[in-house]
Amino acid sequence: MNTASAILVYLVQTLFSLYLLAVLLRFILQTVRADFYNPISQFLVKVTAPLVNPLRRLIPGLGGLDLASLALALLVQMLGSAILVVLWGGTPNPVSLLMWSVVAILYTLLNIYFFALIAMIIVSWVAAGSRHPAIMLLYQITEPVMAPLRKVLPPMGGLDLSPILAFILIQVLRIFLSGVAASLYMPRGLVPGL
Repeated sequence: MNTASAILVYLVQTLFSLYLLAVLLRFILQTVRADFYNPISQFLVKVTAPLVNPLRRLIPGLGGLDLASLALALLVQMLGSAILVVLWGGTPNPVSLLMWSVVAILYTLLNIYFFALIAMIIVSWVAAGSRHPAIMLLYQITEPVMAPLRKVLPPMGGLDLSPILAFILIQVLRIFLSGVAASLYMPRGLVPGL
């Protein structure tokens, strides 16, 4: 691969990854019923609305899940993967793209929670009690996951060890998805970090 092709691959990966991140964050924020009036939530809605709103007419929500956002995430991942396969000189197979995209989306969701938990741990040390919009959203994203884990592993002596359990579970799921990706012969680079 020459330099121009490498730059093009990098730009495609970056643009599709950022948009996929915005769509998945919108999905997560709606799933956990985060504050819609938060400026970050508003930004994510504005960025994703041109593609999510038309899909909503075709794909209704189900039990509080925004299936249109999830479908858009799948389409974005499939399109990005197809473009990368073509840039690498291959021919995209729709069935493989669908399977790769499902794995990639699950892996990206795990990464979102991994980094959200790290951010919450750091915030708890340096800015406990802050009302910053980003910190409020981090709390709203992570709390539905952390609350059940705190029941399994309650705080001991004022120290909350439940994030360790969350990191272990996330890493186990990452290893599982890496195995699935290998069994699907998923090319490296379709998902950052996989």
